[in-house]
Amino acid sequence: MRRTQYRAEDLERFLMRHVVATMVELQNFLGTSVDKTVLRKLKQRSYRSSYSHGGRYYTLEKIARFDHRGLWSYNTVRFSKQGTLMSTLQHVAHESPGGYFADEFRQLLGVSVKVSLLRLVAKGQVVREKVANRYLYCSTQSAIRKQQLVSRNLMDLAEQELSDEAKAAIIIFLSLLDEKQRRLYAGVEALKYGLGGDKWIASLLGMHPQTVARGRRELVAGDVESDRARKVGGGRKPVEKKHRKSSRRSKP
Repeated sequence: MRRTQYRAEDLERFLMRHVVATMVELQNFLGTSVDKTVLRKLKQRSYRSSYSHGGRYYTLEKIARFDHRGLWSYNTVRFSKQGTLMSTLQHVAHESPGGYFADEFRQLLGVSVKVSLLRLVAKGQVVREKVANRYLYCSTQSAIRKQQLVSRNLMDLAEQELSDEAKAAIIIFLSLLDEKQRRLYAGVEALKYGLGGDKWIASLLGMHPQTVARGRRELVAGDVESDRARKVGGGRKPVEKKHRKSSRRSKP
């Protein structure tokens, strides 16, 4: 007896319950062995396929929680707003303030990237530059690539000059500041390093790059007000000096 054919709504409930699933699992649920049938129902609900595991996993757009780079993972399964691994590498290499080395890409994306990077370079979709005897993968646009190289050199120089003791001292100092003061301090430090400074300072201080960028923008725009020790109207009320009333009777 043929299994019941499920609707797209049923497939959505299945994925909401399981978060991710392979094509085989979706086929078994729908009672079909045809990939196109599954994909047709997935398209009705806006889906994403993984860039890891050979693209074998699927989820719904509404389930994914992409970060500021457009990346999301569930257990060991990785997804990207860009879709495939090749497209993701190209996008990140172009958008990155300081480019990426292969090992940094591997750590960020959680998959092997060597072969894909070589293919992108061969197709002229990513450019690699030699920095400190390593290949840095950058944007194909000359102006952006020059800025990425300058930023990377500045970050490398800063890492060499900053000792572990200095980094520890900065962390201790940060613990004494409130949220606004930490943001502004991070913004000051990011301004010193120019393009790419937001990312490097965020990594050093354990902050989100967007928080560092916000502090930097506030400083550049002069949108900073010094906090009062007390709010207006706070504190003890001023005491009015009371004068003794003169006696109506005049003394002789």
